[in-house]
Amino acid sequence: MWLAYICSTCNFIFKRTNHHILEFLLQQTQYLPVLIIGLIVGYLSGLLGKGGSAISTPALQIFAGVNPFFALASPLPASITSTLSATAVYRKEKLFNARVILLSAGMAVPATIAGSWCSSYLPGKTLMILTAVFIMGIGISLLYSFLKKKNTEEDTVVAAEDVPAVKLLGAAMGIGLLAGLLANAGGILFSTFFIKKLKMPIKQALACAVVLSAILSVPGALTHWWLGHIDWNIALLLSLTAFPASYLGAKTAVKMKTPALEKLFAITLIIFGVYDIFFTIFGK
Repeated sequence: MWLAYICSTCNFIFKRTNHHILEFLLQQTQYLPVLIIGLIVGYLSGLLGKGGSAISTPALQIFAGVNPFFALASPLPASITSTLSATAVYRKEKLFNARVILLSAGMAVPATIAGSWCSSYLPGKTLMILTAVFIMGIGISLLYSFLKKKNTEEDTVVAAEDVPAVKLLGAAMGIGLLAGLLANAGGILFSTFFIKKLKMPIKQALACAVVLSAILSVPGALTHWWLGHIDWNIALLLSLTAFPASYLGAKTAVKMKTPALEKLFAITLIIFGVYDIFFTIFGK
């Protein structure tokens, strides 16, 4: 009798334990795509001077089944850690233009907060499509100019006094507003503007853009957190893999030859534009 009772008790405990282990493993399986997304996005963040939300938002919805609201804003805290990691690499190369960063941040931060607040009231689908088309167009334009460029041309770092303040402030306000509306760090838009309008060498443009991405991610993350748009479990998981991957991405960018990095940057913009348009129109 007692033996039967002990056996039945052990069997019950075994089944319960197996159930919890299985449940734990299933939870980890659900988290695995988020960790992989953080790894890929983090590397691209460091390589291309961006926060990564433009990729991670649709990827979280497609591959991890994350709620659209959480997928939109949850990558922002991870953008802070990943861009700071890349900043450490670019800082050693002395590629920063302090005047560009300070002027841009001074205008873009309040614009990002305003854009974040407006995101709850404006339909974002059309805006996302227009932004994606704009990014794709910029990518095509940059690729054409990079292909025409002679590889023998030397890159000269843009000095602080050579930057037109009015043009920079106007662009920073527009980029900050878009960053807040779309819950991203604005890195791609900043780096593109620096290359096209300020004639910065690509490595200097990426270095300045990655710092601004880190700065803009803070007010964007705080505002979206206040609005209840951030799942901190997802944000933490993304940060775990994005932080070291971003450092490696920045290391790769610094070591790459300028012509190869220029073409990679332009092609990536085109791919991101097509990807975002397709997902926005046909995604769930």
